[in-house]
Amino acid sequence: MDKKAEAMKTLFGRAKLLEDKSSEFLNVTRQACQVLLRGLRHYLQGKQEQFEQDFAEISRLENKGDDLRREIENQLYTKTLIPESRGDVLALLENIDNITNQAKQILMELSVEIPQILPQFHDDYLQLAEKSVQAVEEVIKAAQAFLNDPLVIQHSLTKVYHWESEADDRSEKLKRKVFRMPELELAQKFHLRYFALHIELLADRAEDVADRLAIYTIKRSL
Repeated sequence: MDKKAEAMKTLFGRAKLLEDKSSEFLNVTRQACQVLLRGLRHYLQGKQEQFEQDFAEISRLENKGDDLRREIENQLYTKTLIPESRGDVLALLENIDNITNQAKQILMELSVEIPQILPQFHDDYLQLAEKSVQAVEEVIKAAQAFLNDPLVIQHSLTKVYHWESEADDRSEKLKRKVFRMPELELAQKFHLRYFALHIELLADRAEDVADRLAIYTIKRSL
């Protein structure tokens, strides 16, 4: 391994605690998205009590993610670690935190607005959510690679863009299906489109992180 590759192998070097906290932070985002999927299924199945438990769980995870992000930021500044990459890491953390926030936002809006989602749309919403979560899964792998071994990041980034495109396609098909049902009131159609947009935005957040990671990786290779 040449000197440049060796230098890129791990961003945090000997800062093992910081590396562990970052991995924990990424895992919180992964867990939140799995709770989102479970919560959506419970909502569509009419299991309101379980759904509200999922909402409470994702709220707890979102708070935990915020606490971890602040701990990492504090370590980066007080320990004067990786000054040449600090800004990139902080921006990365904030953008990943946006994914967790969006996952919580989806369940919160379902809890508050209680939309009537007809059975013929259930699979469409679930597939849209699954594709969006898959984009998040891949961007978490890419972020982990960026922190630990950026030489293997590109494969995950390619998958992020694939799943984001799949989510866009599924969202468009769902919205077309909704607006071509004459028996639905226009207000109902808007409501259903609104929730499709919220779920689709999860994949968009993952794409935003992937775009940043691609730039950061190029910067670190120079």
